[in-house]
Amino acid sequence: MGSEMAYNLFSRTLVESGGSAHFVVCDARQATAEAFVSNFTQQFPGAHVDVASTPAEALVASQTVMTMLPSSPHVRTVYAEASGVIPALRSLSEEDAQSTMCIDSTTLDVDVARGIATDVRKAGASVVDAPVSGGVAGAKAGTLSFLVGGTKAAFDRAEPTLAHMGKKIIHCGSSGAGLAAKICNNLVLGVQQIVVAEAMLLGQKLGLEAQVLAAVINSSTGACWASSVNNPVPAAVPDRSPPCERDFEGGFATSLMLKDMGLAKDIAEAMKSPLPLGSAAEEIYADVIEDDPELANKDFSSVYRYLRLAANQKA
Repeated sequence: MGSEMAYNLFSRTLVESGGSAHFVVCDARQATAEAFVSNFTQQFPGAHVDVASTPAEALVASQTVMTMLPSSPHVRTVYAEASGVIPALRSLSEEDAQSTMCIDSTTLDVDVARGIATDVRKAGASVVDAPVSGGVAGAKAGTLSFLVGGTKAAFDRAEPTLAHMGKKIIHCGSSGAGLAAKICNNLVLGVQQIVVAEAMLLGQKLGLEAQVLAAVINSSTGACWASSVNNPVPAAVPDRSPPCERDFEGGFATSLMLKDMGLAKDIAEAMKSPLPLGSAAEEIYADVIEDDPELANKDFSSVYRYLRLAANQKA
């Protein structure tokens, strides 16, 4: 998703700036960053895009820093370690630090995000948490929803940047509020994707064509993104191209959904809020990966493949 987001951000900013914008990319795998730059500059000859070897190097070269990372440990590394964003901010002049905007779109632990945000603000920069909804397809199309946590001033400052990558930019509240909203949203999504898989599997066993059943669900009270966009049965939604039609490649990894369900479970326990379906869904995604480790990096709708194989074994 980060690659697709960067492409939209860079290309649209380039047009807006009349070709004068300067970009920096940084990835844990330098070859990935170099491949992105090669592809981008082929499509936009003359674009000025550098590859930074560390987050600190990227920070020093930039006024706006946007991060999209797997989870909490990666955010701690990128922001807090010696070659990270926060130590680099502390090395800047007060004026340069105040001119810096940090935007993190990772879905991570709320307390970790709030701690990082506090340290970024103490170093003089502005910061928001801005996790996204819309998946890889939304990232590619530039139609993501950004769920933003931070001060109103920081939100106003970040909004024009986020608008290059998304259609809905929602200020959810103070620092961490964007993440709280994203965790609740993904809790719903994770549960829905399992029940859509169950329903599609059951319907086919009852003799229904997958396309007919999907059309019924998508025009009835069961309608949801997990069925209408991310349906797990090939050809069930002919006007879409869900990951199931590419052997579940190119979507939101099952391992990341398991991580998000874990975040929901942890925060629900801390808040003493019941989570019966969320807890059950977390166990199912864990079972999916344990039973077939290959599915860890495939789209989480591959839970359908896991259930189908389990049904065949029982038969």
